Amino acid sequence: MNIFNDSNSAQKKFQGKIAGSKGAGYAEIFLNKEVEKFLRENISDKNTKIIIYTDGSSRGNPGPGGFGAIIFSREKVLEIGGREEQTTNNRMEMKAAIEALKIIPENSFVELHADSEYLIKGITIWIKNWQKNNWRTKDKREVLNRDLWEELLAQTENKNIEWKKVVGHSGHEFNDRCDEIATSFADGLNVDFYNGSESGYFLFHQ
Repeated sequence: MNIFNDSNSAQKKFQGKIAGSKGAGYAEIFLNKEVEKFLRENISDKNTKIIIYTDGSSRGNPGPGGFGAIIFSREKVLEIGGREEQTTNNRMEMKAAIEALKIIPENSFVELHADSEYLIKGITIWIKNWQKNNWRTKDKREVLNRDLWEELLAQTENKNIEWKKVVGHSGHEFNDRCDEIATSFADGLNVDFYNGSESGYFLFHQ
């Protein structure tokens, strides 16, 4: 997939509002009609390769946190994100992947990029032994974040996913943008999301 090859420069901008009240524990972006249309038109084709970038952040560990993701499909781009009031960085890394994969239909081909070794090794290597050992580590301790590991595992079923490691804070523009979304939510700020053509994506972030 060539990520910036669309001759159509049309772009759309909408603002993400944090849902829920302070102290409620969890809040996320509820996709509006414009985004629902994007999903129908651009992620309904199961033969299309979908590229995803994700990141998570927390202010304190635990503390308020946020996650962000960018989804590329059929020369279009969608950004999503959300927030939790009391969480950890690892949980937000996982949540970013979960929420992005929820959008993707079964039997899709997905390339998911993340800077979290915990996320990538957990879902591709460690989780197999955790399941065999009744969700216990090799030293017999309960696996942390089991609820999210099970949710993530469910989202990977019937999807062809290639997990790729990105070096965080290395100047990778898509990873940096996911970090910006995640940290903004962790700080309780509103986020201007992008929903539109790939060619317009550079203009949006100038």
